[in-house]
Amino acid sequence: MTTDAWMDLALQQAQAAADIGEVPVGAILVYQGECIAKAHNLKETRQDVLAHAEILVIQAAQKKLANWRLTDCELYVTLEPCIMCMGTILHSRIAKVVYGAKDLKWGGCGSVVQLNDIEKVNHQVEAVYFPEDRCSTILKDFFKAKRAKS
Repeated sequence: MTTDAWMDLALQQAQAAADIGEVPVGAILVYQGECIAKAHNLKETRQDVLAHAEILVIQAAQKKLANWRLTDCELYVTLEPCIMCMGTILHSRIAKVVYGAKDLKWGGCGSVVQLNDIEKVNHQVEAVYFPEDRCSTILKDFFKAKRAKS
């Protein structure tokens, strides 16, 4: 599949988040050309600060592969991973992260801090910004609607 197709799957997850009132961020994890896990934000639903799409998709993939090391995996996510998520991505040894929108407040792949390729850390992650208008639009529309309600 192409990067566009993988991002489409991540966007479906983002829409699922939006549909339940969560910040619309979706993620998928790909292993050997197959999507092995999908997730979206559940922070509000679970009242759990750790329930970011990236954390949930990593947990699902680790369970499926019965291994915490995801060395041959690629993560596709609609929003640049935050600092917390980048720490988890590094620890789980994911090879590549592709994200569709920048996070100018919490971004861990260069928008705020560049955590993916610190030389002193024993693992580096290839981070690819794949600008996808739908990724930023779903977020803008979500927050615009939220502001209109309050």
